[in-house]
Amino acid sequence: MKITNLVPNTEQKPVNQEDELALANSRFPKSDLPFYRKLGRTDLTVSCLGLGGGGHISSENTLYAFDQGINYFFYSSDLHQYLYSSMREALRKLCGRGSSVREKVVLATVTYMIRTPDTVTTYLFDQFVDLGIDYVDVFFWGWIDEHNANSFEKCISASNDIRGRDTLCQRNIERMFGVSERLKKMGAVRYIGASFHDHDLAQQWLNSSLLDVVMVRHNIAHRTAQKKVFSHLDAKDPHRPGIVTFKSAGMFNALWHPPAGLPSQCWQPSVPDLYRYSLSQNCVDVALAGWEKREHIDAAIKAVQKGKLTPQEIEYLNLYGDMHRNRVNIQEVPPEKLFVHSSK
Repeated sequence: MKITNLVPNTEQKPVNQEDELALANSRFPKSDLPFYRKLGRTDLTVSCLGLGGGGHISSENTLYAFDQGINYFFYSSDLHQYLYSSMREALRKLCGRGSSVREKVVLATVTYMIRTPDTVTTYLFDQFVDLGIDYVDVFFWGWIDEHNANSFEKCISASNDIRGRDTLCQRNIERMFGVSERLKKMGAVRYIGASFHDHDLAQQWLNSSLLDVVMVRHNIAHRTAQKKVFSHLDAKDPHRPGIVTFKSAGMFNALWHPPAGLPSQCWQPSVPDLYRYSLSQNCVDVALAGWEKREHIDAAIKAVQKGKLTPQEIEYLNLYGDMHRNRVNIQEVPPEKLFVHSSK
C-alpha cells in the first residue's frame, strides 16, 4: 500500500478530514488502533508510527517506510546530525521543492539549541539547506527540561511570529531561499512543538495556545507521562495538542530483553509490542521509532494492526517494566500475575 494513493487528486471534489481519515484507514484492517489519525488540534493526518533517524536508517529504507504507509518523519540537523544524515536524501525526495508527494508527508524537524526566538531562522536555515524544502509541518524546540525552561519560555512566546503564513519567519526564509507557491501557502513553519524531558513542564504547557504538539518520553519502565501528561487530556477534545512519544523501547536499557529473574515461560514483549503499549495510552497520536532496517518497519506495522493492548496485557507490562527498574522483587510477585501471555 502506497500512501501516495491516500489523498484524492486535486481535480476531484475535496473531502473533509474525517472522510480522508476513513479513506486512509480503509487500506488497513479495521482496528481500535487506527493507523492514521488527526494530530491533536492540527489539520495534519499522521501515521501512528513515526520514523526518526536515531537508528541511522538508510534513505532507501526511509522511502520503503513511506511506501508502506509511514508518513510522519522526524529530522534533526544539530545534536544528532550524523545519525539523521543517512535519511536526508530520502527526505529531499519526499519533501524537497518540486516533490509530487510533499502534501502527503508530515515533516517534523527539531533544534536542541534552545536560546532565543530570534535565532530560529538560523536553525531553520540549516534544515532548509539540508532538505531543500519549502516548509516544515512541525518545528520542535527539543530537549526541554528545568535547565533551559527560561530560554524555552522566551522561544515559545514567539510562536505567532514563527508559525503560519505571512510571518516574520516566513519573510526571512523567503529572502534567503526565494518565494515558492508552497511556501506562500503554508508558511515556513505550520505548527510549533516541544520535546519535553521534564514531565512537569510538559504538563504546564499542555493547554497553551502557543504550542500545538507535545512530545514526551514514555515506555513501560518510565510511565510518568501517563500521570502527568496523558491523564490531563480529553481524547474527545478537538482543541487538545497532538501527542508524540519517544523512547518506547527503552532509554538506559533494552526493554525487549527480559529483566533478571523473569521465568522463561513469561511473555517477553517485542519492540513492536512496546510501540503498542504507548499507542494504547490516552491521546497518544504517534509513537516515534528509530528503525534500522525494513524488517523492523514491517514488524512494527504488522503489530499495530492487532489493535490496542488489553488491560491485562498492560498490567503485565507495567510489572515487567518495574522489574527492569528493580522496583519489584520477583520472589514477591504472585504467579498468576507473572504468567501472562499476549492474547493477540
